[in-house]
Amino acid sequence: MNSQQPLAERIRPSTLDDLVGQQHLTGKGSILRTAIEHGKIPSMILWGPPGTGKTTIANIIAHTLQAPFYQLSAISSGVKDVREVIEASKQQSKAILFIDEIHRFNKGQQDALLGAVEKGIVTLIGATTENPSFEVNSALLSRCQVYVLKALDEKDLVQLLHQALEKDEVLKQYKIELKETTALLNISGGDARKLLNLLELVVDGFKASPAGRVEGVITDDLVIHVAQKRIAIYDKQGEQHYDIISAFIKCIRGSDPNAAVYWLARMIEGGEDVKFIARRMLILASEDIGNANPNALLLANATFDAVTKIGYPEAQLILSQCAIYLASSAKSNSATVAIGSAMGAVKQYGDQPVPLHIRNAPTRLMKDLDYGKGYQYSHSFEGNFSNQEYLPDLLAGTRFYEPGNNAREDDLRKFLKSRWKEKYGY
Repeated sequence: MNSQQPLAERIRPSTLDDLVGQQHLTGKGSILRTAIEHGKIPSMILWGPPGTGKTTIANIIAHTLQAPFYQLSAISSGVKDVREVIEASKQQSKAILFIDEIHRFNKGQQDALLGAVEKGIVTLIGATTENPSFEVNSALLSRCQVYVLKALDEKDLVQLLHQALEKDEVLKQYKIELKETTALLNISGGDARKLLNLLELVVDGFKASPAGRVEGVITDDLVIHVAQKRIAIYDKQGEQHYDIISAFIKCIRGSDPNAAVYWLARMIEGGEDVKFIARRMLILASEDIGNANPNALLLANATFDAVTKIGYPEAQLILSQCAIYLASSAKSNSATVAIGSAMGAVKQYGDQPVPLHIRNAPTRLMKDLDYGKGYQYSHSFEGNFSNQEYLPDLLAGTRFYEPGNNAREDDLRKFLKSRWKEKYGY
């Protein structure tokens, strides 16, 4: 066992029985398992989220069938690489060509595969995170079975963690207590590869005991600490640079145009980048004003565009006009709070699936998978409104947006109340 390999590679399953998840494809009696057991598999496209086992399944198929196995990445391979594999496969039997991220192949690269797949020179296994209906040529797609991989659930991911600690030749030598798993699961976003990489990163931080044995306890706080991104701060003119922009923003947020233009003048006099000032006002227009005055965002955007074209010294007039307008505007942080709450839900509950009835279904493959089934077209109902569910099941009824207390958002509140009073409580 090569301890220099990433953990995800060291414990990659070699049999279907060891594979975690995807039981609908690889469980007893499933269509793909049956094909593998009979030693006769079709060319296929494995479609699913990152880290759900696409590459692993391809490797298991090759290992089980004892077939020549070629692997290409669509990121770094071209038509020449594809043709070389096809030529080599002509001298062999039942060769398998696995192409990772096949959606990145252009039409010419995909066309180079057609003849070989059609004649059975190679059995193609393509892996993609993108909808093959859009990203794979129809001619090639028609020669392949499409198997949809599902996101791994919490039970699957926790099982993976325990497998890694108990079966990996490196980690099983350590004394590791897996006390909490929430942070590991949330940060990895359901991606098994990311999960195992993060686990290994956390374990690598443990120090050996006096007896020479690596030991430690994995907690959510520890995982978050290890996974934190370090953000480098660009320091143009020292600490004061950040203090003054902070003062400027707080004055506008506090509705004081007099203080705002003073701190603006300080920045202009100090030679601050005109785009830096305009960019911060553009952010503030949504962060602190939002729907209390939607025109604020329009003016801030126009300001950014104008000062980029004009520059100093005339740009100071445009910056002043915008700063005074923003400072004198009604304030609301409801959009900021709403997206913050929604981002919190994403981090807490991971990548919840889009309800089938509101998925796009322009192709037959997607319709066969019930995409769009049961969707109610709002304009076909009275008042252009249908009381249907738009959130994932786990988040149904969750209210993220709370209108601010100002004239414009009072109107929004009345409108939302007329539609969603029972569901969201407006």
